[in-house]
Amino acid sequence: MEYLTIDDLKKEARKKVPKAFHDYVLSGSWTETTLKDNSNDFKKISFRQRVAVDISNRSTKKSLLGIEYNMPVALAPVGSLGMQRADGEILAAQAAENFGVPFTLSTMSICSIEEVARNTSKPFWFQLYVMRDHDFAKRLVERAKAVGCSALVLTLDLQILGQRHADIRNGLSIPLKIKMSNLFDLLSKPSWCYQMARTKNRTFGNVMGHVKDITNLNSLTKWVQDQFDPKLNWDDVKRIKDWWGGKLIIKGIMDPDDAKMAQKCGADALVVSNHGGRQLDGVNSSISTLPEIKKAVSNIEVLMDGGISSGQDILKAIALGAEGVMTGRSFVYGLSAGGKKGVTKSLEILNKELDMTMALCGRRDIKDVGREIIKDCPFFEKN
Repeated sequence: MEYLTIDDLKKEARKKVPKAFHDYVLSGSWTETTLKDNSNDFKKISFRQRVAVDISNRSTKKSLLGIEYNMPVALAPVGSLGMQRADGEILAAQAAENFGVPFTLSTMSICSIEEVARNTSKPFWFQLYVMRDHDFAKRLVERAKAVGCSALVLTLDLQILGQRHADIRNGLSIPLKIKMSNLFDLLSKPSWCYQMARTKNRTFGNVMGHVKDITNLNSLTKWVQDQFDPKLNWDDVKRIKDWWGGKLIIKGIMDPDDAKMAQKCGADALVVSNHGGRQLDGVNSSISTLPEIKKAVSNIEVLMDGGISSGQDILKAIALGAEGVMTGRSFVYGLSAGGKKGVTKSLEILNKELDMTMALCGRRDIKDVGREIIKDCPFFEKN
């Protein structure tokens, strides 16, 4: 099959991955209103088409945190990525490195920080959840520093876990428990089962072996459920900034006052994000919130994620003020559909759509893209 769109990869991914893990990526919290708005609100923005403009020698290259990448797109942190495809974090990191965009490893990854570092040659970003066990969190930061991670992405919107009905109904667990309810589904995914049988990476690699009280799956599951810290505050952010000492990206910003606090705490960048519609259902979409966040801060890079499923979405985000975007589901569908090659294909699709749309808007260099390429946008009114 020839993959022309991210939706093509999504359809193929559904055939390759057990339902519980595919739904984990696909779904959002509660009514999934915010999940849908993240995508639908992009459709409310229209481009200004230009003609008879020199659009030769185009470039989608742009710097993020002082490093130039082939396009302003980072692969977002996705938990349990190694359950979409065996060794998924390694494959995605390698694809991102080869393509020339940053990869972000989740705290709740299947492959460990060290395992990903051993299988890549360039620095990647590491995403941190703030844990009740501050010593463990500090050790995670030290491990990320030890392997040379170039940025720490601190996620602030997971003090409690949002309720995702699909995960509850599917009985999601790591590793997947084989029950009669999912046995036939597993039997229909022989390639996935074969790959998972061959790898040693089947549980949370950043946790197992690093917490003495965790000896089996049950103790691991309980520990993870109890570790998200409801007392998280801006003093914790300052403390983590001191631990890290490098480039800090704060993810989960949806309010101008929080954006200002992130800047005050020394963040180098922030991500306008509602966790892909997986946390607070009913909050505004990320793209509709982007302009007011951008207006609230200065001298700090603003990225956004949520609903990015095409190169056109990327261009709209850049036009509304983002320095770059993070994309999660788009590359995960590629990983599920075709492993490392699938991730590369997802990036190629996004880049081609980005380049062609930019050209038809009369721009040759993405660094020159601004609001003038937008014809209509209801979110400008927020400024």
